[in-house]
Amino acid sequence: MPVDPTSDRAVFRQIADELRQEIKSGTLPPGARMASERELMTRFGASRGTIRQALAVLSSEGLTDVQHGRGVFVRKRPPIMRLSSERFTRQLRDAGKGAFQAETEAHGFEPRQEILELGVVPAPAYVASRLGVHEGARVFVRRRRMWADDVPMQLADSYFRYGMVRGTPIVEKDAGPGGSYARLEELGYRLARFREDLVARMPSPEEARALHLGPGVPVVSLIRTAYDTEGKPVEVFDSVVAGDKHTFSYEIPAD
Repeated sequence: MPVDPTSDRAVFRQIADELRQEIKSGTLPPGARMASERELMTRFGASRGTIRQALAVLSSEGLTDVQHGRGVFVRKRPPIMRLSSERFTRQLRDAGKGAFQAETEAHGFEPRQEILELGVVPAPAYVASRLGVHEGARVFVRRRRMWADDVPMQLADSYFRYGMVRGTPIVEKDAGPGGSYARLEELGYRLARFREDLVARMPSPEEARALHLGPGVPVVSLIRTAYDTEGKPVEVFDSVVAGDKHTFSYEIPAD
């Protein structure tokens, strides 16, 4: 597509449109090296500054990676996981699989969790309101970074009333087969339902580094509350999920 300097659309955006289409169509496949700035200047008859603006647009959209000294490359597609309500079934817990393990293995990846913190902390306001305790109450938190193969997928913090889990495997590095949910049910808190609240946003610098995110890649903030059969909240799960590595799939009964 030739660049139209008389168009209302800025020239650098027209160039970005053309390159974006080549990436999405597969003409420029994942991992491919983009043409050099000089080659693009010749191709589009544009200045170096205009070409750099166009490339900056693609980078901000998370389509390309800049490797200093080597050039600009089409970003490789990361592993994609589908998060669905099926990952919470009791059948999987009885088989000794936690939700993340079950979902990751179902997609052919090797799950791994990295423990970042285990400890008693004051309950933040949003956790306290969901757990039904007062702000600042003593709660136990499990902070983790979750991996699929060698790719970080999410940051995950699980909060529990401290008195409920004190002295149980939930406060240990390895919560055991089936994870914390299996241990809760062994304690008599039979799980009945979950509520998830999702918000898409841009990551903080710390989140981007922890999840190895490139420029322009969003995250999904997912907060889940688990309830037992008596309607009591027994866990608040606060996670930051890499937006380019997940799809969310929910089945909602019509009645």
